[in-house]
Amino acid sequence: MTQTPDLPAFDWPVMEPGWVWLCGAGPGDPGLLTLHALNALRQADVVIFDALVQEAILDWAPQAEHIYAGKRGGKPSAKQRDISLRLVDLARAGKRVLRLKGGDPFVFGRGGEEAQTLVQHNVPVRIIPGISAGIGGLAYAGIPVTHRDVNQSVTFVTGHDQSGAAPSSLDWASISKGSQVLVIYMGMKHAAQIAGHLIGAGRQPSEPVAVVTSATTSDQRVLETTLGTMVDDIAATGMEPPAIICVGRSVLMRQVLDWQGMIAGEAPRDLDPLGRGLPAEIA
Repeated sequence: MTQTPDLPAFDWPVMEPGWVWLCGAGPGDPGLLTLHALNALRQADVVIFDALVQEAILDWAPQAEHIYAGKRGGKPSAKQRDISLRLVDLARAGKRVLRLKGGDPFVFGRGGEEAQTLVQHNVPVRIIPGISAGIGGLAYAGIPVTHRDVNQSVTFVTGHDQSGAAPSSLDWASISKGSQVLVIYMGMKHAAQIAGHLIGAGRQPSEPVAVVTSATTSDQRVLETTLGTMVDDIAATGMEPPAIICVGRSVLMRQVLDWQGMIAGEAPRDLDPLGRGLPAEIA
């Protein structure tokens, strides 16, 4: 069993019977869990967890019943309605319920739907944010989602809709023109369609792209490619979901900020990947 970290002295909230706390577990690395999440794990009677929640995190709630409710594309999964109503039933049975979701519960995590169901059934809720993979996962890859020399905006997009298909309701032309950097969740399955939409909307095939799978975990892999070659390169590497896709020049910063590579003894590939010609401290 993984050793449970101690909580520092603080007036931590108490999880009362009949409550449901919706909590983000972060992108994978248990060290990215918040202290509020750890406090919740220590008190819960039941933990209902998603597919991307690491086993080590569940080990920090040995007193609780662990119930799997993961949803993965193309695999048998519990229906969202059944998950939401089970939360209601457990709370009405007087359980202290922790709904543990990968990343942040309100960022492409269906947390809003589940919380609304609970409130509509008069079940009290508490929301605990988590580090989203689109930020934390890319940071572990050495890619900042914002950089003053690259972008003044970043757009987060889901790579599939409720049916699992590529989102048909998205205005790809506006998305392409409106943001210098795009972060696409759950988009690997539809990478060809997404790349086609973006190139058709005016993005250059040569634009840098990074694909990060199993972000922040020991299985993390990072592919640096371009919008035009992304699909073939993904196929050649055999990479599989879960994945985050980042489109934009901020991907180039990995050449100087691959901190995990530097820990392993690798030298930065380019100290000035954006070609500023100036030291970084000079704005």
